[in-house]
Amino acid sequence: MANYGTILVVDDNPAVLTALKICLDGVFDRIITQDKPDHILVTLNQERVDLILLDMNFTLGVNSGQDGLLWLRMIHRQHPDIPVVLITAYADVKLAVRGLKTGAADFITKPWDNDELIRTLKDVLEQSREVVPLEQVELEHVRKVVDKCHGNISKAAEMLGITRQTLYAKMKR
Repeated sequence: MANYGTILVVDDNPAVLTALKICLDGVFDRIITQDKPDHILVTLNQERVDLILLDMNFTLGVNSGQDGLLWLRMIHRQHPDIPVVLITAYADVKLAVRGLKTGAADFITKPWDNDELIRTLKDVLEQSREVVPLEQVELEHVRKVVDKCHGNISKAAEMLGITRQTLYAKMKR
């Protein structure tokens, strides 16, 4: 029984797209496949997409994952609420960490295990649908800004548009 909405799968390998479509059939109500990342943003503006499964390499002969990270950033700029799971055959821990730090919800390696892939995608969707208390969102944002400012409380407070005292109070909660 499909009840996980619409997934957009982007990979330049037609065989991978076919295999993923077969694997995910029955899990998602709708599976949109694309072999070029250039159409991602147009699709997201035209369709309601609940999850994106994005390959990391689209340039022939380049396996750095930079293509996927670029598209991940572009997606998050315009559609920050849509979770993106990265998938690649050229995985290493360093690349996975970079992907997660860039905002990916998870990271999958090719070849994949069908059951594990489905479980991962379901988990990501269920987590994205959970309602997080506003205080938790605010605290996470404050921590990111403080980290971005390398612990400089004055600079972080200025970026957040609050006083240092208010920032300290928010951090103590």
